[in-house]
Amino acid sequence: MRILISNDDGYLAPGINALAAALAPIADIVVVAPDSNRSGASNSLSLDRPLSVQQAANGFYFVNGTPTDCVHVALTGILDFVPDLVVSGINNGPNMGDDTLYSGTVAAATEGYLFGIPAIAFSQGTYGWEHIDDAARHARDIVERYFAALPRPYLLNVNIPNRPYEQLTSVVATRLGRRHQAEPVIKAKDPRGKDIYWIGPPGATKDAGEGTDFHACAHGLTSITPLQIDLTHKTQLDALSKALA
Repeated sequence: MRILISNDDGYLAPGINALAAALAPIADIVVVAPDSNRSGASNSLSLDRPLSVQQAANGFYFVNGTPTDCVHVALTGILDFVPDLVVSGINNGPNMGDDTLYSGTVAAATEGYLFGIPAIAFSQGTYGWEHIDDAARHARDIVERYFAALPRPYLLNVNIPNRPYEQLTSVVATRLGRRHQAEPVIKAKDPRGKDIYWIGPPGATKDAGEGTDFHACAHGLTSITPLQIDLTHKTQLDALSKALA
């Protein structure tokens, strides 16, 4: 198996290093990741400037761009083969519910999926990297178990509880939960007295019932949510067609 690995926390992050170490025994891996933390970059591409690619001493490639840039550049400019799988993560903290729309971790996997390649995004349930090596080992188990089990291509969003490996025993299929609207921005002053704004915290969970990713992780279960890219609001197509008639 040949796997392309990326993330949004940057090539130095503990999550991507643990994931690469865990997957190396079962696959030929190539790591192409951002040069720094690009959390919240979503699916953005850098179209206003050229991108540079450098290689670290450990063989990882790093790019001065977004997670989507990294996978795009890897697939169209660095690799001379099509990988069997694109894996993103392991993210420092969860990517569940509405957060998946903003997530650079999910975006890196999505770019692989858009190229017709199976892709998996991995995140930890809480922040802080606790038990990251256990999460990486669990991620390898998921790759080995599900790589060939689903119709291709697929895009999976996986959230792993921060627990010892021995406690990571249950994996459930989930849907995305929902959050309430985000908290207001935080207004401050820069050193010159100008107004500046920090993006506020995400909203509290609104739909965290049984069957959601929020519910699974809250109960110590690994959540796997299959994602799709078609944003068409199909149930409104008829109403729109009638309105336009």
